[in-house]
Amino acid sequence: MDLGEEQPDISRRALLRGGIAAGAGLALLPRTSLAAAPTAAVAEANWPNVTALVDGYVDSGKLPEMIAALGWGQQPPMAIARGTLANNSETPVTIDSLYRIYSMTKPITGMATMILVDEGKLRLDQPLADILPRFAKMMVQATPDGSIEDVLPAKSPITIRELITHTSGLGYSIVQKGPIKQAYEDSGLVPGQVSKMKIPGLDDSTPVSSLADFTDTLAQMPLVYQPGTQWSYSVGLDLMGRVIEVVTGQPFDAFLKERIFAPTGMTSTFFKVPKADEPRLTTNYGVIGGVLVPIDPADNSIYLEKPPFPFGGAGLVSSPRDYDRFLMMLLGMGQIGGRRVMNEAAVKMGMSNLLPATANTKGTWIEGAGFGAGGRVGLGVDAGTYGWGGAAGTVAFVNTRVGNRASLFTQYMPDNSYPVSKQFPKAVIADLETMTGRKAAA
Repeated sequence: MDLGEEQPDISRRALLRGGIAAGAGLALLPRTSLAAAPTAAVAEANWPNVTALVDGYVDSGKLPEMIAALGWGQQPPMAIARGTLANNSETPVTIDSLYRIYSMTKPITGMATMILVDEGKLRLDQPLADILPRFAKMMVQATPDGSIEDVLPAKSPITIRELITHTSGLGYSIVQKGPIKQAYEDSGLVPGQVSKMKIPGLDDSTPVSSLADFTDTLAQMPLVYQPGTQWSYSVGLDLMGRVIEVVTGQPFDAFLKERIFAPTGMTSTFFKVPKADEPRLTTNYGVIGGVLVPIDPADNSIYLEKPPFPFGGAGLVSSPRDYDRFLMMLLGMGQIGGRRVMNEAAVKMGMSNLLPATANTKGTWIEGAGFGAGGRVGLGVDAGTYGWGGAAGTVAFVNTRVGNRASLFTQYMPDNSYPVSKQFPKAVIADLETMTGRKAAA
């Protein structure tokens, strides 16, 4: 399959870059007193702008499917679904269809970290080297993305806070350029996967085979920035997976299942799609010159095989219903269905601005916002919002000031082919304004 050199870049740079606008622009609105969530039959009438967005992409043929899941407080979700699992499928997508959520994995890993901080097994400002000694004496590039030989000693240790807020100075093969990017790829520091196929523009580096190997190899790389000084998208949440393993004595994926997925009722969230659930998996498409090309077909998906290791920053497949339950738990301040998953203090901390005071965000994806445990945090008129998105068209956020949760699922790459991640929050805002009768600041 030749995608052509003139076509948009289908690369790991697209991994985890999506959803930057997740939660952005949601205003400080008063909590509504809706007696009950609209039923499925009236969901479209209650959310006309969201419905129009979904209809527009599917009816035009730009995408084969799209589904929005919306809810209030602890009420059941409403689903606005259009299209089929793939262009060549007759199976309609539903709230239980499976999607590659990529960077929407990060808030889950972030909240797993908050559980351990709340239990006293970790401290936010604890040096990473306390748990992983190989990170005790890090070197830093003298020029970001410059020579990996021209380095200086780190002025301060990497902390847990910095890992979960992308301020540790660690790099990312989807973000960095030059020698450091090449070094990451050559060393297998590529914590994400897109396809089994060889696709021009998509590096075919083989990830290292375990979180332990990932950690040991990463510790040998120079940092891109001095710790705590710059917000820069990184492999920090992937490294947190190894921190969690060492602190708990459990495999990272087992910890997530035991402490988050099982008690939250997330029965359709996996690093590898089980055989019995394969019929629910969507196909992921590359948008090539305006044409949809299947780059990860559902029947031959890379997610049907066990990944090299559980990618805490980009590895999960989930359903709209499952991820909505995660959001519902957050809105419940750690409770869902009368069951406590996290302590309230842990949830509040994770959804608060945890950025180090010394970190620069100017010119970054989160300029003007804060960042919590793996997700963007709204400030000012956006206060109360927390969320993030994924590289294949997924977006999810909560607004604790309104008591609303919202998520959008579809599958296409690169994420900048369509402005879905910006359009969806705006559509939610417009519908919230109508429901509450109050103006929301964009």
